[in-house]
Amino acid sequence: MKTDSPFGVLLIREGNEAGPATTYEVGTLARISDFYQGSDGLLGITAIGEQRFRSVSSECQSDGLIIGEVEILESELPLRLPNEYRVLPQILENVMDDLGRLYEAQPRSYNDAVWVSYRFLEILPIDLRRKQMSLESRDTLARLKLIDELLDVVRGPVPQTKSS
Repeated sequence: MKTDSPFGVLLIREGNEAGPATTYEVGTLARISDFYQGSDGLLGITAIGEQRFRSVSSECQSDGLIIGEVEILESELPLRLPNEYRVLPQILENVMDDLGRLYEAQPRSYNDAVWVSYRFLEILPIDLRRKQMSLESRDTLARLKLIDELLDVVRGPVPQTKSS
């Protein structure tokens, strides 16, 4: 935090946070945006993901900290949100407003399909392996389709109207 340096976050493939573990190769560089000490004395942090990377090599230090070399993955170019997903930005804006401080200082780009898809992946309760597959993918339209399908499950079937 003193140097405002990003750190890497990788999903554990096998093992546990405490002890030996193997991770996926693609992860996210994150930066601490806020911290607090809970009433139980534990330190809580809020970190914002910034950029995708691929782990090239790693080693575990004696204190359990894993350090390594990473390759920064090219960011996806902005993509205009396809018309069939036009409702997603409205839903996302409402959710982000409800989340309050976490997202209030973050720039927003509701017309960019890439940005919209990654924000939904951050906040939706999606199985971690599906999130990992989406993080590794450069297929924005596939991410939007997944999000739309998940939201359909939450919203339920759209009522059919009778024609006269």
